[in-house]
Amino acid sequence: MARLLRSLIFVPGNNPRFLEKAKTLFGDIVCFDLEDSVPMNEKDSARNLIKEALTKRSEYKAELFVRTNSPLSGLIPDDLRQIVRKGIDGIVIPKVNNVKEFKKIEKLLITLEKKRKLKPIELIPSIESAEGVVNAYNIASSSKRISALVFGVFDLLNDMGIEYTKQPDGAKYARAKIPLDAKAAGKYAIDAIWQDLNDEDGFEKDCITGRNLGYAGKSIIHPNQISFAHRIFHPTKNEVEWAEKVCQAYIESTKKNKGATIVEGKMIDEVHFKRAKALLDSIRNN
Repeated sequence: MARLLRSLIFVPGNNPRFLEKAKTLFGDIVCFDLEDSVPMNEKDSARNLIKEALTKRSEYKAELFVRTNSPLSGLIPDDLRQIVRKGIDGIVIPKVNNVKEFKKIEKLLITLEKKRKLKPIELIPSIESAEGVVNAYNIASSSKRISALVFGVFDLLNDMGIEYTKQPDGAKYARAKIPLDAKAAGKYAIDAIWQDLNDEDGFEKDCITGRNLGYAGKSIIHPNQISFAHRIFHPTKNEVEWAEKVCQAYIESTKKNKGATIVEGKMIDEVHFKRAKALLDSIRNN
C-alpha cells in the first residue's frame, strides 16, 4: 500500500462527458459510480459506459475504481459481471453492514477473477449505517484485499434519523471510530464528502478535521476539490524528514547485523521502517 489516498473522486457512470473528462483528473483515485448518481433506469447504460472506459485504462492518470450498488439492492452480481475485467484497479462497495454481507460479494468476485484470469482486485467497503459502524473493525480485517474504509456520512445520518448539517453532532462518534478501526486492522480510512461546493473554507476546515482524526484522504464530488484535499492530506515536511531519518538509521543498523535502533530517543524497528519507506515511496510515485 505504498501510495497516497488523499482523494477519491466520484464520477457518474452514466455520463459519457464526465467519464471522458476524468482522463485529465489528477485525483489519487477516480471512482466511476454505479450507485447514487445513476437512476435505476440507467444502470445498464452506466455499466456499459464504464466497461468501455476500462478498456481505455492507459488514458487515465489516476487509479480506476468503480462503486457498485449496495449489497441490499440485489444489483451487485450484474455490476460485477460487467466491471470485473482488465483495467479496473479496485471496487468500492457502498453500505456494507457486516462481514457476512461482504464475504458473499468477495466470493462472487473471486469466481469472476478466476474465470477471467485476473489478479485479485482491491476492495474498499463504505461504512454508512449504525450496524456498519459497530462492525467496522471486523469488516476492515476480514480480507487482505481490503485497503481502506470509506465513511459515508449522509446515509449514516439517514439511518440514525438525524437531519444533515455541515457538522452533524450525531456523526461525530462514527467519524472518529472508523479511522481507529481501520488503523487497528492495518488499513487506511477515507473521509466522507463535503456537499457544499460553494463553501471552500468549510471544505478546507473539514479536511483538516478529517486529517486530525486519522483519515488518509477525502471522498470528493468535484474536480475543484482535488487540490484542497491533496494539499491538506499530503505528508508534512516534518513527516517526510522523520521518514527519511528512520529509513537511513534502520538501513545502517541492518548493515551491522542489528535489528532495532534508536532515532532521536525513539526505538525504531522493522515495522517503523516499512511504514516510513511506504510514505517516501508514495511521494515519489505521485
